Amino acid sequence: MKNCIFCKIAKGEIPKKFGYQDKDIMVFDDINPLAPIHILIVPKKHIKDFNNMDDSRIWNKMRGVAQVMVAKKGIKNKGYRVVINGGGAQIIDHLHLHITGPLGKSAKM
Repeated sequence: MKNCIFCKIAKGEIPKKFGYQDKDIMVFDDINPLAPIHILIVPKKHIKDFNNMDDSRIWNKMRGVAQVMVAKKGIKNKGYRVVINGGGAQIIDHLHLHITGPLGKSAKM
């Protein structure tokens, strides 16, 4: 997409420090964190919304990267959330996962 900020990051048009990246996926800190750890897992291919996801390989890769990042960030047993906003609830119309944590026992949905 021409004006998609995540597509611009994927193309290197906007510099970003990555916590992980490969040919399909990029991981970086959210610019407006909601928790001490708040990272985004974003496919480099533009997928507008979760309901437009038709590539199970990318979805499985995102899931696997999420599991690795939860462990790498040290929040596996400290409480975390994996969130997808969709259906117009997302700020950026490009599929991405939010991982936030640690949440502790008092965090409520």
